[in-house]
Amino acid sequence: MGDSEIHKDRMAAKYGIWFFLFTEILFFGGMFLLYSIFRYRNAGAFHIAAAQEDLLLGSINTAVLLTSSFFIASAISAVKRGNNRLAILLQGLTVLLGAVFLVIKYFEWMEKIVRGIYPNSPVLLKLSSGEVLFFGLYYVMTGIHGLHVFIGITVISFMIYFTATGNITRKDYAKLENTGLYWHFVDIVWIYLFPLFYLIT
Repeated sequence: MGDSEIHKDRMAAKYGIWFFLFTEILFFGGMFLLYSIFRYRNAGAFHIAAAQEDLLLGSINTAVLLTSSFFIASAISAVKRGNNRLAILLQGLTVLLGAVFLVIKYFEWMEKIVRGIYPNSPVLLKLSSGEVLFFGLYYVMTGIHGLHVFIGITVISFMIYFTATGNITRKDYAKLENTGLYWHFVDIVWIYLFPLFYLIT
């Protein structure tokens, strides 16, 4: 494949990923808007519910995702320099940190579930309607975000394979670059979720 064809494919792929991310922005933007409306109407209850969140674990997960974004960006830079071995290592570290994020989130969820705080649980239904809304939004929004993290981990795992087999090179790295854009988007979503659920006490 000639350089001009690679360039055309790269541009087409980039337009495609930006269109996809635009639809994702609309999707998450709708949830953020819904959250804002409910929080405005139930400010006191949201503050009470948010006080039960684990700020330390939320902060650790924020640091984990920000570091993973650095690694995937560095992996793309390594491919551009022709250093596929380093790129594979950096992508592997990104996958590892993504998995760490999900494990921490699992323990956060389980801690709440053990205390009986989960959708339609007897314990939750005894709380105020505002607190019920808060935890409902928490499970939905962090759950959907967690699903996006899992998808990102899966896609990056394929990118590792493609990099190792020479399908991704310094001349043709569009797939990895677009995967990096997706991963950065997932991280940005978390940067918005973190203060909404952990920093409003």
